Amino acid sequence: MTDTQDVLDLDRVRQLFDLASSFNAHAGGSYRDDPYDAWNALREQAPVHKGTLHELSGAGADLMFHGLPYPDRPHFSAFTWEACDAVYRNPEVFASSPEAIDLESGELGPTNSMLSMGGVQHRRYRALVQPSFSPTKASWWMQNWIEKTVHALIDSFEATGRAELNVEFCAAIPVLTITGSFAVPIAQALDIRESLARPEQIVAILAPIVAARREQSEDDLISVLVEAEITDEEGQVHRLSDAEIYSFSLLLLAAGSGTTWKQMGITLAALLERPDLLEAIRQDRTLLRPAIEESLRWQPTDPMFSRWVTHDTEFFGASLPKGAVLHICLGAANRDPRRWDRPDEFDPSRAPKPTLAFGNGPHVCLGQHVARAEMSIAINALLDRLPNLRLDPDLNPPRFIGFYERGATAIPVVFG
Repeated sequence: MTDTQDVLDLDRVRQLFDLASSFNAHAGGSYRDDPYDAWNALREQAPVHKGTLHELSGAGADLMFHGLPYPDRPHFSAFTWEACDAVYRNPEVFASSPEAIDLESGELGPTNSMLSMGGVQHRRYRALVQPSFSPTKASWWMQNWIEKTVHALIDSFEATGRAELNVEFCAAIPVLTITGSFAVPIAQALDIRESLARPEQIVAILAPIVAARREQSEDDLISVLVEAEITDEEGQVHRLSDAEIYSFSLLLLAAGSGTTWKQMGITLAALLERPDLLEAIRQDRTLLRPAIEESLRWQPTDPMFSRWVTHDTEFFGASLPKGAVLHICLGAANRDPRRWDRPDEFDPSRAPKPTLAFGNGPHVCLGQHVARAEMSIAINALLDRLPNLRLDPDLNPPRFIGFYERGATAIPVVFG
């Protein structure tokens, strides 16, 4: 990994991980306002409103995301902590998909994956990979991929005295971590990122790796999937098919190369905008974990997820018909003043409480511990290696943009 800077085309990284252009078409990447004023007002008016989140927020009518657009279905949005948490905890009423998931014959992509499964099917598939993403397995990720990637990237700009951390650092870490765990060469990592909308191209890259691991396993995630065994409805035990492995891989690639990048950028921007806090963390690294958790509460990069209503139900004052889509505005829930004092403030010293940044219930984010490890290792390494790290006073400071996927603009820094 020491030659990451030589193999990774940073111009291409900037193009592929530009927040506005990458997500403008489907997730509101061009949105420049702060949506929290609107979300706070909606939350105080009622726990649940009829309509999509962007319509209710006045953010435009053409946005696309999980659960959207489905114009033939009624849409509702939940805003309070209590309501959003209740949705996550009741998958029988609020399903992850409007239809059954078939990995063998369905369309390739994250929506036809474990992400959208429910009930026994979801539990069965999640149990296969859960051990590889548990807190006790974090060192496996750190030693094999995260630490090497982080330090190789810092090697590429340490001598220059300046860097743009959001795209050239934060964006590169998760995609290199997850592709590294699949034994994909660094030179092909950006091909993977570029092909997320064309999953058949990713399968073409993964197919020879899967075939090789079926012949000889190694210490990587593809080997874990190849060796995993699942018990079907008839009680028969079998290994995952190629289609099932590709489904897992596409889901992990989509998540691993997107959300952690933006959340790491949000956290770094928040700390750099507060130099006293950043210095306190430099002196006492135990303060970093609560700062990361506070960024997850205060500005989650994915502030909305959706569920499908399986039968008519009364829910926090709203009558939800069977077939409706209920959108969980976890961004608003994470700032509910009934749960947190001064919720709009970024305050890592507040008493810790679970947030909904990684969801909750059976579908709580599988990769949350890896994401936390990536953010912690990356920020610690920056503080270890870059003295007097600060925002570049000659360039524009970062801003938070986007609607259904939020993140920071460029984070220009100087050091030394």
